[in-house]
Amino acid sequence: MGLAVAYELSKMGYKPTIYEAADRIGGMAVCFDFCGETVERFYHFHCISDHDFITLLDELKIKESLIWRKTRMGFYLDGNLQNWGNPVALLFASGLSLIAKLRYGAHAFYSTKIKNWKHLENQVATEWIRKWVGREAYDKLWLPLFKYKFYEYSNDLSASWIWARIRRIGKSRYNLMNEKLGYLSGGSQQYLNAINKVLVEADVQLNVNTPVKKIAIDNGIITGVETQSGFEKYDVVCSTIPMPFIPSLIPELDEKTKDRYSQLKNVGVVCVIVATKKEITKNFWVNINDEEMDIPGIVEYSNLREMTTNITYVPFYMPITNDKFCDSDQIFILKVKRYLKKINADLSDEDFIDTKVSRYKYSQPICGPNFLEKLPPHKTEIEGLWVADTSHYYPEDRGISESTKFGKKLAREINEYAKNIS
Repeated sequence: MGLAVAYELSKMGYKPTIYEAADRIGGMAVCFDFCGETVERFYHFHCISDHDFITLLDELKIKESLIWRKTRMGFYLDGNLQNWGNPVALLFASGLSLIAKLRYGAHAFYSTKIKNWKHLENQVATEWIRKWVGREAYDKLWLPLFKYKFYEYSNDLSASWIWARIRRIGKSRYNLMNEKLGYLSGGSQQYLNAINKVLVEADVQLNVNTPVKKIAIDNGIITGVETQSGFEKYDVVCSTIPMPFIPSLIPELDEKTKDRYSQLKNVGVVCVIVATKKEITKNFWVNINDEEMDIPGIVEYSNLREMTTNITYVPFYMPITNDKFCDSDQIFILKVKRYLKKINADLSDEDFIDTKVSRYKYSQPICGPNFLEKLPPHKTEIEGLWVADTSHYYPEDRGISESTKFGKKLAREINEYAKNIS
C-alpha cells in the first residue's frame, strides 16, 4: 500500500519519501533465494478480478510477466485426500451426506451472487455459515478453517468479510468446473524491482533500515517524523504500517483515539516453506480437517508457478498470545514433515531438501461484526495525517491488488489536501 501511495503521488509530480523499517521494500511480499528459486516469505497469487494490480503491471510495462494457470484444489478429510473446488468434486466427496453437500454448494453459489454486503455486516460469520450449510457441513468443512486460523476469535468475524473471501475465489472461475489463478514469473520480486526502478527515476527517496520512531504533531497539525537519523519536516504523512503500532508512534493522541487503534486485533502467522524432491499433491491449495494437524491447509505453490523445485507453504495462523507462537522453528519444521508425510504416504525424510520459517505478527486483521463502526477513519483528525492498513479495504481480504487500489485512493486524497495548502 505504501509503495502504491508513493507511486501514484510521483505520477502527480510529487517527490515523496518512503521510510521502511526492513532492509528492503515489499512488506509481506519480500522475496529471498530458496533452493535456487526467488520466492516470497509469504505466498501470493492473483485472481482474475485483481484489476488494479493488473493495471499497475501494465503501467510498469511488466504485464506480460503475469501468467495465468489452471489450478486444482483438494481437501484432506477423514484421512483421505479428495478433489475439491467444483460441483462434481463436491458431489462425489466422501464423508458427507447428500443434504450436506447440497447445502454447502448452495451457499457457495449464493455467496458469489451477493452484490450488496451491508446486510451481512452485523452478522457473525460462523452463525451465518452454519445457518446456510447445516451442522454437518459446517463441522466437516468450515470449523477446522476457523479453529486453526482464528482460535478464540473464530466467533468474532463478520459474515461480510467471509463473504468477500468466498466471492473472490469464486470470481477466479472461468467456468463452473475450472478456476485459474495468476503468478508473476520470477515471483513478486519482478513487481518490486519494476516499481523500485520507477520510483528511483521519479526521485522518490527510499530509506530502508529506517524505522520511524515518532510521528510528530503540534496543535493538531503534522510537523514531520523522527528516525534514528533525526527529525525531518513534512506537511503530509501517510502511515501504512499495522495500526496497533500507531499509539506508540503518536504519543500525543488522546486516550480515546489510542484505544480505538489498540483494540484492533490481528492474528500472526508462522509460515514454513518446504522444498521437496517429490510433489505432495497435484493441488495448489489443500484444505485440511484432521485432528492431528493444527493447520487449516497447505499451499503447494509449485503447482501454480513453474519451478524447478517442489515448493510448499504450510502456514500456522494463530494469535501471537498463543503459546505455540513462541515455539522454536524446529518444532514447526518437525510438525510439517510429519503432516506432509501423512498427506502423501510415499514421502520419506530423504525427500525433504530444505525448510525456511518466517513469522509475522500482523498477518490478518480480525474483522468482527459491525467492523466499520470500530475502524478508525484513514483520514485522521490530525491535519495532514493519513493512517491506513489492510483493515481499511474491508470487507475485502488483504492482498496486493486491494492494497494497490486503496493506495490510489489515499494518494488522490493527499493530492487534494496538498493543493489546498499550497
